[in-house]
Amino acid sequence: MDYRTRFDKTIKHIQTDRPPLDLNGTSLTSYHEEFLKSFVKYHGMDAMDLSDAEEKIMQYYDIDFRRAGALFKPTTKLTDNSKRSKGVYTNCWGIKWQLFGMYWEIVNNPLKDATFEEIKAFPWPDAKDIDMALLKEQTEKAKRLYYDTDYVVVAEHPVYGYFELGCWMFGFDDFLYRVAAEPETAEWFFSNYHKYVTDINELYYGSLGKYIHLTTSGDDFGMQNGPFLSPDMFEEMIAPWYKKRISQVKSICNTLFFHHSCGSVYKLMDTIIDMGVDILNPIQPGTKDMEPEKLKAEYGDKIVFWGGIDEQNLLSKATKEQVKEEVRRVSGILSHNGGYVLAASHNVQPDVPVENVDAMLKA
Repeated sequence: MDYRTRFDKTIKHIQTDRPPLDLNGTSLTSYHEEFLKSFVKYHGMDAMDLSDAEEKIMQYYDIDFRRAGALFKPTTKLTDNSKRSKGVYTNCWGIKWQLFGMYWEIVNNPLKDATFEEIKAFPWPDAKDIDMALLKEQTEKAKRLYYDTDYVVVAEHPVYGYFELGCWMFGFDDFLYRVAAEPETAEWFFSNYHKYVTDINELYYGSLGKYIHLTTSGDDFGMQNGPFLSPDMFEEMIAPWYKKRISQVKSICNTLFFHHSCGSVYKLMDTIIDMGVDILNPIQPGTKDMEPEKLKAEYGDKIVFWGGIDEQNLLSKATKEQVKEEVRRVSGILSHNGGYVLAASHNVQPDVPVENVDAMLKA
């Protein structure tokens, strides 16, 4: 069965020869660079050319997906990449990032404790300032993948999520407080950001949309034991903006909408489906109420699950034999009558033994 036929049947909840496989088919289902170096070495390839090695690895494991597109970050007066080589930079939103060990962490929230007037005066990025040469390049890549291969073509999300950007710009505590106690401030923020999202979507999907099968989105709604917001607050404050965004994207191009949210989102499932999400990732089984049996029984005919292979405890700590056994169990549950893409429940981290990822993809 070819990749696109397999995926088409999967999303229609029809049993296939095997579930589609993913590792690095999206930026949200990939791996840390240090893991990649180990994986390349494991396969006896030259670690000096990682991009070429990545494609060879994807071919070796018969991965069904290939990606095009990019997260667009227009240059603004807040952008500062002058010290990036030293492990610090500021993006177009004025968010300062610093490299600690192997990870970039936020060290400055530009709107933390800001007054409403200061928030309204903040210099927002403009969609017209995106890198049009990059958009053209990514469109050509999507076109090549669409016409010259039979892989399922994934468009990377061009914008951040509404909730995550608010948390990054205000800080988690500040933004959660405003959503709960100053909803008019949060609504203004979402509304203003949505104008930017709408403009970016028109440019982005208007260019490469005809060459894709699905597009990604990322915004973490859940923690280990439940969502950040109550279901009612989520439905009132967050869901309407996603409903508008997803509706717009689907009006521009015939595509499926994949959303990535870490954590326990079981209590939000009905709302997530109502927003227009077709595919949910990463399905973290170690979080509350996200057991594959429970999700498949209640929502298996309403949404496609992508992920589900525990990265926190299984891939990082189990033996190869234990990995294979659990992968077969989870896949057997979630792929019954289609509706499942097999992948890790998070980007693979450096501490994961390469043998375990090999076992996952060969199980």
